[in-house]
Amino acid sequence: MSDHDFNLHPQLAQDTHFVVDLPLCRVLLMNEARYPWLILVPRRENLREIHELLPADRQQLWEESDHVSRVLTALFQPDKLNIAALGNIVPQLHIHHIARFQTDASWPAPVWGKFAPEPYTADAATSRCQALRTQLQLL
Repeated sequence: MSDHDFNLHPQLAQDTHFVVDLPLCRVLLMNEARYPWLILVPRRENLREIHELLPADRQQLWEESDHVSRVLTALFQPDKLNIAALGNIVPQLHIHHIARFQTDASWPAPVWGKFAPEPYTADAATSRCQALRTQLQLL
């Protein structure tokens, strides 16, 4: 499958900023400035669950998740890293990686639904995406 066959769910496109394409996944920055929050979306069509990936893609997903986790930890030193594949609203397979801090607005509760999102300014989004892209391209 080529990347031309990949379609990002409109809700993910609306709620995120593009960071980089890794070998399997598109990496997106959630437009929520309170949390360093990345989303990995395997560039495969019609997937809802991790077990639907081919075995080689499943292994690649875990490698990329590990890499993203290490980058978030190195850049932000979170107290906890939350990783989840929920998909209750957006059915397209996507995996959240959220750096959490005991001082963040939602701690220790989940980040979903507690507050209206606090979007990045255009400059802050560009800066954050560039810093992440630089580190993530070292894969």
